[in-house]
Amino acid sequence: MTDATDAVRQEPPDPAVRDPLDPAVRDPLDPDMFDPVCPSSAMPFRVGDKWTGMVVRCLEGGPRRFTELRTPLKAVTPKVLSETLRAMQRDGLLTRTAYDENSPRVEYALTPLGRSLLPLLDAARAWSETHLPHLLAARRDHRPDAP
Repeated sequence: MTDATDAVRQEPPDPAVRDPLDPAVRDPLDPDMFDPVCPSSAMPFRVGDKWTGMVVRCLEGGPRRFTELRTPLKAVTPKVLSETLRAMQRDGLLTRTAYDENSPRVEYALTPLGRSLLPLLDAARAWSETHLPHLLAARRDHRPDAP
């Protein structure tokens, strides 16, 4: 004879099968995940900052002067562009060459390390193009006051 409780009884979940979305079974995040001492922590912030990718694109075709970079990067203040170029030089992404001429000039060029970012930028652009309608819809539908 079966009663009503037998009909709704479920087998206990298999402990070997874990649902990564279930907060009860997720592994805790590593507190050292973004340790500032770890070399991998510093680079993504430089690569992912607001202007580095654009500077890399501008230098893709060869060396450029500061004033040449300012043309497509008109939204960047000269101070911020200078800081970005200095940081990229410090990180080995570009070189700065000063020419000793009557009219001094400085050119910036990508290093091989800087050029290695181009496939990543291509992938990010392709992802953005593929998902742009979804991103725009999410922004349109977002309610900042919703929980």
